[in-house]
Amino acid sequence: MLNISENSIIGKVDTSRYRSFQRTELSRANRKFKRWLLAVLIIFIVMLFLPWTQNIQTKGKVTTLYPDQRPQTIHSTIGGRVEKWYVREGELVKAGDTIVYLSEIKTEYFDPDLVGRTGSQVAAVEGSMGSYSNKVEALENQVVAMQQELKFKNEQLRNKLQQSRLKVTSDSIELVRAKVDLDVAQNQFQRAEEMYQKGLIPLTTFEQRKLKVQETAAKRLDAENKWNISRNELDNARIEFSTVLNEYANKIAKAESDKFSTFSDRFDAENKLNKLKVEQENYRRRSGFYYITAPQDCYITQAVVAGVGETVKEGAPVVSIMPAGAKLAVEMYVKPIDLPLIALGNRVNFIFDGWPAFVFSGWPNLTFGTYEGEVFAIDNNIGMDGTYRILVAPHEEVKPWPAALRPGGGAQCVALLNNVQLWYELWRKVNGFPPDFYEKDGMDTAKEKTPKN
Repeated sequence: MLNISENSIIGKVDTSRYRSFQRTELSRANRKFKRWLLAVLIIFIVMLFLPWTQNIQTKGKVTTLYPDQRPQTIHSTIGGRVEKWYVREGELVKAGDTIVYLSEIKTEYFDPDLVGRTGSQVAAVEGSMGSYSNKVEALENQVVAMQQELKFKNEQLRNKLQQSRLKVTSDSIELVRAKVDLDVAQNQFQRAEEMYQKGLIPLTTFEQRKLKVQETAAKRLDAENKWNISRNELDNARIEFSTVLNEYANKIAKAESDKFSTFSDRFDAENKLNKLKVEQENYRRRSGFYYITAPQDCYITQAVVAGVGETVKEGAPVVSIMPAGAKLAVEMYVKPIDLPLIALGNRVNFIFDGWPAFVFSGWPNLTFGTYEGEVFAIDNNIGMDGTYRILVAPHEEVKPWPAALRPGGGAQCVALLNNVQLWYELWRKVNGFPPDFYEKDGMDTAKEKTPKN
């Protein structure tokens, strides 16, 4: 029955005697459910005001912190044939240890004493260069000697030329005197002839005057001949002077030409010597490439070229290695919308594949079995899948990462951001808003939230 009257009979009537009271009475389970539902509601309302840590969850994989510590492949610098392996897969080798030995497959390098023979060629060319140097020095001395000889010869010819000029002058004076003597003799002969015709002088005196004219004419002719000879000697001296100058100039030019030709030959020899030295050094270095050695302390991961007798092309991979003592890191990928929320030094939690964990994403302090890290580097370029790569290093002040962790393993990443209340986080997710991102600014008077580091 309905209990709507203010006058209750409960306690006045024994209701256990009547079945109708038992059928209409509420069960104790309903009353307990009502109390439980009310308690749940109160607890839910209280939980809405609990602190919640905003986060970004994404996938990642284990890698190494530095590029030189990541898995790599050793390539063959030269082409060759595998002759002997010195390691096995999974073995730890030190830097400089021999991994494999290759033999030569190119015919131009078959000579076992190729470096020594090339060294002999280098020595021969160096000897020829010494000969060229001596020849150049001899030609330079020859040029100096001819220049000095030309200087002496020039002075000698100038003296001879001066003597020829003086002789021409002297002979010209003698010629003038002979002409004067001839004129005087002719005048005396004419006067003697007049006096002889008048009978004033005897015939002998007249004939003496005539003979004197002939002698004076002969002397004049002889003086003229000497003058002509002196002029010819002067011309010959001038020609000889020019000829000697040209001759010595040609000799000096030829010596200079031989010197420069020797210079050219020496430069050719020097060029050949440099080429031979380069070839010798290449041969020497090539002989060192027959042994492929470990570039650093590492583990042999896999032999790309198996067996003995296989040929390897130049630059082809031979063996893959994993550097020892590598410092591990995790590379995680975030969407462009979440990238501004990530900063260097931010805290990131990891769940590695194979290591069980209990995760409470909003309450990281209650999480069990996770490992922590901090953001080490952020890529500035977006990847092919439209995400940005974040490199996370181990956190130095918390528990170390598992020793059995290996590069390439998977990881679930949780990047921790701001601390907000739970009701605000639910409201944000319902509306599809991104996590809050506030940076400290001295001009901002509003309440600020900063990422937890």
